Amino acid sequence: MGIKGNASSLKPYKNPNPHLSLPLPLSLLLLILLIYPNPPLSASVELNPDHQASLLLFKSWLQDPNQALSTWVGFNCTSWAGLTCHNQTGWLISLNLTAINLSGPLHPMLCMITTLETLVLSRNNFNGTIPQCFGNIRGLRTLDLGFNRFSGDIPGTFVKLRHLRELLLNGNQGLGGFLPSWIGNFSKKLEKLDLSSNMFRGKIPKSLFYLESLEYLDLGNNYLLGNVGEFNQPLVYLNLGSNELSGTLPCFSASVESLSVLNLANNSIVGGIPTCIASLRSLSRLNLSSNGLKYEISPRLVFSEKLLVLDLSFNGLSGPLPSKIAETTDKSGLVLLDLSHNQFSGEIPSRITELKSLQALFLSHNLLTGEIPARIGNLTYLQVIDLSHNLLSGSIPSNIVGCFQLLALILNDNNLYGEIQPELDALDSLKILDISNNKISGEIPLTLAGCKSLEVVDFSSNNLSGALNDAITKWQNLRFLSLARNKFNGALPNWLFTFQMMQAMDLSGNRFSGFIPDGNFNISLNFNYNDIGPRTPEEPLIAIQDPEIKAFATVAGSNELSFNYDLFSTVGIDLSGNLLHGEIPAGLFGLQGLEYLNLSYNFLDGQIPGLEKMQRLRVLDLSHNSLSGQIPENISSLRNLTLLNLSYNCFSGIVPKEQGYWRFPGAFAGNPELCVESSGGKCEMASIPTVPAKAFKEEMEDGPISVWVFGVSAIVSFYSGVVSMFCSARARNYIMQTKV
Repeated sequence: MGIKGNASSLKPYKNPNPHLSLPLPLSLLLLILLIYPNPPLSASVELNPDHQASLLLFKSWLQDPNQALSTWVGFNCTSWAGLTCHNQTGWLISLNLTAINLSGPLHPMLCMITTLETLVLSRNNFNGTIPQCFGNIRGLRTLDLGFNRFSGDIPGTFVKLRHLRELLLNGNQGLGGFLPSWIGNFSKKLEKLDLSSNMFRGKIPKSLFYLESLEYLDLGNNYLLGNVGEFNQPLVYLNLGSNELSGTLPCFSASVESLSVLNLANNSIVGGIPTCIASLRSLSRLNLSSNGLKYEISPRLVFSEKLLVLDLSFNGLSGPLPSKIAETTDKSGLVLLDLSHNQFSGEIPSRITELKSLQALFLSHNLLTGEIPARIGNLTYLQVIDLSHNLLSGSIPSNIVGCFQLLALILNDNNLYGEIQPELDALDSLKILDISNNKISGEIPLTLAGCKSLEVVDFSSNNLSGALNDAITKWQNLRFLSLARNKFNGALPNWLFTFQMMQAMDLSGNRFSGFIPDGNFNISLNFNYNDIGPRTPEEPLIAIQDPEIKAFATVAGSNELSFNYDLFSTVGIDLSGNLLHGEIPAGLFGLQGLEYLNLSYNFLDGQIPGLEKMQRLRVLDLSHNSLSGQIPENISSLRNLTLLNLSYNCFSGIVPKEQGYWRFPGAFAGNPELCVESSGGKCEMASIPTVPAKAFKEEMEDGPISVWVFGVSAIVSFYSGVVSMFCSARARNYIMQTKV
């Protein structure tokens, strides 16, 4: 917003150095006044001495680590950072110190600069309460104290700021209390009010519903109560999201021609979506997500082509998906459509492929049936497709490669079948490919080597088979790989641990055989991360399967979408439930960043290497193998370890009580030659299983870290002979399986 000088409010100018000035001819002076009725801002002007003194006192209370105010010396206003002075008087009219890392309280002498029209101190670390004396700067038009650390209430003296056009106090999490009743009538010129991301509570003052000048209102991320209410002025921007508002949706009739952004997400609004919402002709963004909305969407609810973002996710909406939700043209229309986490049923309407501007489509967590529309490839701007957690069937349509800009294809938890199409290699920008928990069969096509941008790949819980091919080696940005619970076989390749960005790898529940490759384990940055500082207490990790991937897309400023995702997964390796044998490579136990390691239900033998480097390890499961030797004493030094299972192996020797292994009940069951020292100093055998006659095949079906292993508590000498044969029986079982 431009700064306008008000000549009628200025005092006569006094030149501090009259002997150095030259008198202007009267005709020239008149010409200047005609051209510039409001005195212009000069490239060089001398700062008013009183204002200079006030600013220096203001500065004296602040911490300025970046020396941003080091230019505050001398008398030239234009050389002082953040200042704008009036050309003739030298009075300060604008102070803008945005985002320069200042901190400390505000000196009250700042209020002595009563000529200020613009005061912007946003995005710093100012603290304390907002000075009451700000109400004395009665000429203020813009006051922006957003994103600081102010606390307390809004000063009552603000009621004096009758010329204020913009008041921004957002992002001060210590600022709160009830919104004052006068907030909507202290200035009849107020156009923008932003009090978002604070601690305000109570109801929205009625005065805000009738403030005619108001165009922009943001009260989001507070603790406001009551009904949304009908605003009686033509708003352009309204954000009441993330509060505790209730009631039903109003029509916003006064804003039919003006309202562009409407955000009521994360509240407790109930009822259906009234069709009058579609009459908001200028609406470009509508977010009603995370409320209690129900019922079907009326076919008459069709938005204009100006709507870019529609988010109705996390509600209780039901019935069929609307066949037409918004008008569209070749150059405009919906960019983001999110109808996820509802109860929509039926098929995905084919007309959804007519939304040619669509860049993100979220339909996950519904009850959708039928096949993925065959013409989905017509949406050439699509970057994100999430159809997960539905009841979709059929195969992945081959023309999906028409979405050549695709960054995320998320189809997990459906009933899809068929094979992975080799043509998918055309999606060379793809970062996330998740087809887990379906019925996909066949092998991984070699052509997928073309998807070089892949970062998250989840093929788990399907019917895939074959050996691992070299196509995977081309995914050099890979962060998460899960092939768990399929029918893959063959030896593990030597390149398995050569991904620099790898965070989690899960190959469990397959038929991989041979040795664990003794590769270069130092390549992965996450596996070797050695910061072992204080950790936030978390629940014990049971598995690394099914990571939480939060994909989100935002549209800001234009119709171009920005896509990001967060991967919440343990840093871990899971090779359990396979046919691996031989010794565990020592390098695997030198990974300082590893939090989860599961090698259970294999045929591994030899001794456990040293574990002293694995200080971040939280879960270690080596159960149901043929490991031997003594239990390493250094396991007890792993202070983050919350779950340990070494049961059903061939360990021997004594486990001293001072090692603290009492923290892991059942961790040593099924080791016939192992003696666990009790609290009384006696040696108790740890060989008795809870279900001693359980067949190995049944154990495999139960999966890694099965519950019954940790339920071991009774020790019965009768079963010791049964367990003694377990090591050799396992070896014979392995030989028989490999000969088949």
